[in-house]
Amino acid sequence: MRLQDHEPLKNAEADQIPYLIIYIYEPHLLEHPDTSLRHLRFIHQSLVDLNSKLQPYNRQIQLLYGEAIEILNSISTQHKINTLFSYQESGTRITWQRDKAISKWCHQNGTQWIESQRDGIIRGISDRKDWAKNWYKTMHSDIIHNTYSSQQKELSIKGYKLPEKFTKELSQEDKGVQKGGTSYSLRYLNSFANIRGRDYHWKISKPTESRISCSRLSPYLAWGNLSIRQAYQYVYEHPNKKDYPRAYNGFLTRLRWHCHFIQKFEMECDYETRCINRGYESLARTKNDTYIEAWKKGHTGIPLVDACMRCVIETGWINFRMRAMLVSFLVHNLDQDWRTGVYHLAQQFLDYEPGIHYPQFQMQAGTTGVNTIRMYNPIKQSKDHDPDGLYIKKWIPELSQVPSQFVHEPWTMSTMEQSLYNCNLGKDYPYPIVDVESSAKIARDKVWGHRKNPIVKKESQRILRTHTIRRKTTD
Repeated sequence: MRLQDHEPLKNAEADQIPYLIIYIYEPHLLEHPDTSLRHLRFIHQSLVDLNSKLQPYNRQIQLLYGEAIEILNSISTQHKINTLFSYQESGTRITWQRDKAISKWCHQNGTQWIESQRDGIIRGISDRKDWAKNWYKTMHSDIIHNTYSSQQKELSIKGYKLPEKFTKELSQEDKGVQKGGTSYSLRYLNSFANIRGRDYHWKISKPTESRISCSRLSPYLAWGNLSIRQAYQYVYEHPNKKDYPRAYNGFLTRLRWHCHFIQKFEMECDYETRCINRGYESLARTKNDTYIEAWKKGHTGIPLVDACMRCVIETGWINFRMRAMLVSFLVHNLDQDWRTGVYHLAQQFLDYEPGIHYPQFQMQAGTTGVNTIRMYNPIKQSKDHDPDGLYIKKWIPELSQVPSQFVHEPWTMSTMEQSLYNCNLGKDYPYPIVDVESSAKIARDKVWGHRKNPIVKKESQRILRTHTIRRKTTD
């Protein structure tokens, strides 16, 4: 959802025949549990921004509501479709099934479908040989400077207009959430490279400070307001990179990680619904709906866990370490299957990117069999990264008067201290639903022990062959 560094639009212009730019809201995708209204509003804001920039060319993006095949059939009765231009989508299985149906439709209707490669993600590879080298080559290649011809006659499509109620919902704003659009993405990119990014490397793990020092570009990269290449080159060529090499090189490295995980998902979209290491499907867990609901609402009685969940529900963003901690607590401390929380966080994250979300969720859940199992102690994390409890107090007002010596572990307060600080446990704020240390020990023995499972070992070798970037060794 951008007008620059956009190969499909460049190809459409190069054909020198009339073309339509369309965006389809597909009901069966909107109903998928990974989708939320905040995503759709961000998309809507992005499209409004683009249409304002297309006005001088007498062009606009046609917004349509319906299933893709039905809409293509309708368009084909109104206009001859010679070519369909798009980017390849590294999406969930249902989007892949949709794409296969469109490919069949194009073949049957004599339409050529040209899909452009996205952000160095390569379709159809079976291993990661030379992947990193090719990615860097893409990042340093020329950015496409799109130009647009003026359309003499406005083309339109009959039918499939957005329902009025749906349009009203899209037009509303979520307070406290970043707004969509290329215009906003460029402002965030500029402020990060000029000022905010200088502290990136040492504030990245802190829940409060990271909200400023991190780039906050992730929603714009996820929804395509900005290409990875645009972000990479802007920071790579910025004068501040010489003065703050650790910070800016750290950011550039994470752009590669961004695409590295999407490449995993492109090669194996089962990350969404199945343990990528099939051996972990047999790891027994007892579903506890009370635990799951407490985790989803930020009422677990563990302050940093609850603060992070409430923050992401309100704003759509928390930093990487806090995301990993939420997954770790759900799966390891609460002993719940990762699938019980994966869609909940997908809906909350404004920067939801399937290719990152599902592989990372499983990585933190310890179901890959090849990555180090990380169990984040939320009490230690809060003491290390929020020592005065400022983040906790901001998002958990029940603890706002509790001094820092108790705010990380409020259950250590006496009854008198609870009254003194206006926080009566069990009434104003819950007692912990589990003991952090004992639950972690049980989980550690359970998950590490399961690595001895023969299926886990066999699957681990397959995963290493498929998804690992092998480094050359020297004698």
